[in-house]
Amino acid sequence: MATSPLIAGLELGGTKCVAILGTGPGDIRKRVTVPTTDPATTLAGLEAALDGWEFDALGIASFGPLELDPGAPDFGSITATTKPGWTGTDLTKRLAARYSRPLAIQTDVVGAALAEARWGAAQGLGTHAYITIGTGVGVGLINGGKPVQGVAHGEAGHMRVARAPGDGFAGWCPFHGDCVEGLIAGPALAQRFGCPGQELPEEGPQWDLFVHDLTGLLHNLVVTAAPQRIAIGGGVIAAREHLFDRLRASLAKSIGGYGSLSAYAGELDRRLGPPGLGTLAGPMGAIAMGLEALDA
Repeated sequence: MATSPLIAGLELGGTKCVAILGTGPGDIRKRVTVPTTDPATTLAGLEAALDGWEFDALGIASFGPLELDPGAPDFGSITATTKPGWTGTDLTKRLAARYSRPLAIQTDVVGAALAEARWGAAQGLGTHAYITIGTGVGVGLINGGKPVQGVAHGEAGHMRVARAPGDGFAGWCPFHGDCVEGLIAGPALAQRFGCPGQELPEEGPQWDLFVHDLTGLLHNLVVTAAPQRIAIGGGVIAAREHLFDRLRASLAKSIGGYGSLSAYAGELDRRLGPPGLGTLAGPMGAIAMGLEALDA
């Protein structure tokens, strides 16, 4: 009987990184978490885990922005990022040389979206999206089983949306100020409201602004691509799943009964929700990329 390939995955996040070994969500052999500090320390910690494992391929699902053009001299590197010290960090050359295994890299959100297609709530769907809200905000959009990508990967987490009346917060993003990431990412919430998001009251008025701003992103995503399903994960929303009902109501109101999307607005209970893989979506994104490397 053929055995499933054993994949090593690296999920690089703004707060923590995960090295994981397995074949899928039902077969996780090893898992090591490393705090995201400076690149040298963080990558050394991940390599210390990988050095003790046998695996058939390596997948990387990383925060970005990433250079994903295989013809670019800095392919597989992090480009200009909000994460201090990480701009210009190479991820693929050093790892490919160290392990001599098939390797594939993508953004963390695209990886999670591909994992949702393989094992989660997007199985069998042609078009779907994964949004993460944590240290940053990212959107991975899949169409026909492939990431939607032009000359660079999308950065829909940095789209600008209409501000709520009376909201004068300048925004946290050092590049765009009050883009969506600058308004609702974890560090933005802390700067905006004076305490970390996890310490905000469960039903506080702060979440009214969060729902308003995230609805703007969702509206733009729906009118652009109308994904069959949109999953929202990440540390900020994972502990606040009660917000999904509010987001569905707000998005339906924003769509406003428009044309062919009026039916979409009535189906948000099944179209908008948490990832089917739950908090495993991110780490499984790295495993999915390792499988993509073998399929290439």
